[in-house]
Amino acid sequence: MTQSWGMKRNLAAALLPALCLLTPVPAQTPQDEPIVVSADHPRLFLRPARLRLLKRERERSSMRWQQFETLMAGNAPMPEPGFARALYYAISGNADAAKGAIAWALGPTGTDLRQLALVYDWCLPAMTETQQRELAARMQKRMSETAADDAIPAVRSRVLSAVALFDEVPQTPQKELERTVRQWWNGKIVPALNQGQDVIPRDDAYALLELFHAVRDTTNLDLREAAAGFFKDFPIEHLMSYYPAAWPGPENDYYIGAERKPGDPDLKLAAFSRVADLAMVAFDVNAPQTQVLQGWLMHDKFLLRSLLGSPYEFLWANPYQPGLSYYHVPLVYYNPDYGRLYARSSWEDTATWFGYFGGVMQLFSDGQLAVINSKQVAPVSLGEALVCFGETATKFQVKLEEEDAVFIVGLEPKRTYRIEVDDEEMYEAATDRGGILQLDDVPRGKPVGLRLGKL
Repeated sequence: MTQSWGMKRNLAAALLPALCLLTPVPAQTPQDEPIVVSADHPRLFLRPARLRLLKRERERSSMRWQQFETLMAGNAPMPEPGFARALYYAISGNADAAKGAIAWALGPTGTDLRQLALVYDWCLPAMTETQQRELAARMQKRMSETAADDAIPAVRSRVLSAVALFDEVPQTPQKELERTVRQWWNGKIVPALNQGQDVIPRDDAYALLELFHAVRDTTNLDLREAAAGFFKDFPIEHLMSYYPAAWPGPENDYYIGAERKPGDPDLKLAAFSRVADLAMVAFDVNAPQTQVLQGWLMHDKFLLRSLLGSPYEFLWANPYQPGLSYYHVPLVYYNPDYGRLYARSSWEDTATWFGYFGGVMQLFSDGQLAVINSKQVAPVSLGEALVCFGETATKFQVKLEEEDAVFIVGLEPKRTYRIEVDDEEMYEAATDRGGILQLDDVPRGKPVGLRLGKL
């Protein structure tokens, strides 16, 4: 299970037990039980409670609605025109927006299956029977063309289409849902997650959340339950994997999620990282993990104002949802099941940050990101954690304070080591699947020598 340090003890006692509420349960659908969509249109994301919330936002002329309406009323060139126009119609009832969304979906550029599904579901009342048949046929054709693509975004798009078409097109939607849940999710993704494999890229988090929402909202199946050990910490890991400093964009500031290669960030990915956080909160509003994430999200300077981000910000944000302060979250996140470690010196934008994920070691310090060469770097102190690099070194000299944790990274994965600590009995410990070794019994308050040896 994930282990974290860094909070004051009274806060740790109050919050950490709550962060372990989800417990593993068996996969929830027997193989002989059909998967049935029972919800009325609109089925995708705009379920009754959220639809009421968004319509109230329009009535109140909220900041997010004003921003979205200004773009739509001004015929701004939206990057996802089907999604944006269909959403505007669903909330405002604007007939021209519906006509524009339908025209896009049936036109030569209407090839994005995900947007086609949203237009079909949200604009169904504005379609003629002929338009409905033509769009349904186009969606089925795109589903067939992408059937071999098992990447998360492609599966998500087929699921959205299957949900949208469930009543109107016999058999094909149900077969797609059955294949997705039983063969792809329970048969492929869940076993890989339970074995500690990295099969959910960070950049696919939003596509996965759309899939989760579509399935649970219409079939009452929570796909997380089959891999609860992974998803218990999903919001906290997402939060801890942001670099500390904000990046100023043209319309708003962004926090940038950890990427394997340093360089100028992709602001489209940064926008969808925030959207994923918003969708996580909407999916499970009562969980302590997502309440912490909500506390992270409600800063106006990060509100998405771009042509791409504005519709998503309006769709998913709930400024009335209470959140917990992310300052309560431990400053060290360690997941031995997946060989990941994130640590930061504070929750300020000026913090030093260390990340070890997918075999990549990164250090963010003084506003700069660097990939670490573990053969040359000295141990890194982050205040509440000390990170040592064991690829070449076998001896370390450390001095810890009361609440410090020690990690040695860059070792052989799943290997047992002999550990000698000055004035302590020798013991053995095994690295995780990422080659991280956590040392528990290191004396505090004085210089201590550590020595490692392979067994």
